Amino acid sequence: MSRVWLFDLDNTLHDASHAAFGWINEAMTRYIAEHLGYTQDEASALRQHYWKRYGATLLGLVRHHDVRARHFLEQTHLQPGLEDLVRTSAHDRAALKRLPGRRYVLTNAPRDYTLRVLNALRLAECFDGVISIEDMTMFGHLRPKPDARMFRMIAARLKVKPTDCVLIEDTLEHQKAARSLGMTTVWMQRYLEGRFGGTIRDAFNARANRGFKPREVGVHPCRRPAYVCAKIKTLQKLRGLR
Repeated sequence: MSRVWLFDLDNTLHDASHAAFGWINEAMTRYIAEHLGYTQDEASALRQHYWKRYGATLLGLVRHHDVRARHFLEQTHLQPGLEDLVRTSAHDRAALKRLPGRRYVLTNAPRDYTLRVLNALRLAECFDGVISIEDMTMFGHLRPKPDARMFRMIAARLKVKPTDCVLIEDTLEHQKAARSLGMTTVWMQRYLEGRFGGTIRDAFNARANRGFKPREVGVHPCRRPAYVCAKIKTLQKLRGLR
């Protein structure tokens, strides 16, 4: 069975800390303040709390405040001018096209936003499909990354074993869940030092990733954390993954 490659979108395929996270975080804060009646400071604190607790702010809002997921996603990912900010390189496109097996984008972002980014980057043709947060529902409940049940469901939907899948991610918590099922995990570090200094993901990853120094793929297998199989800074390195 050939490999199935599962690529995260933001801060994996492009520098979302520069292009999108600042605007999206501000939009989420405004949404919480306007729809739940919080001050801006209270809304910002709640947004961060739910992101850290559930892996997605949306989950906390749905579970505890009856926020409609579709409306929240639509309103917080409208970002005008997004297409002018995202960027990648011809080398990345070529590297993706050379990967043997099937390739999918697996993201907690909504589908419309994901397609906008992929089309702007001219990467849409590199993938066999997009699995967005709208596709991560089980028994009527959202189960986005890092829910291990969702990873298992995605593998079953693609008619492969989890051990046939490679997850390329910037977020360690997602890799930990995927590795527990036997997926190969690759830690993309290219954008961890994002140029936008105020995003939750930058701060969270800086803490969660501190002290972990897996080696570059093709040199030695990484030793810490145990659930990370390799780290990369360029997509070209994926060809050397064993």
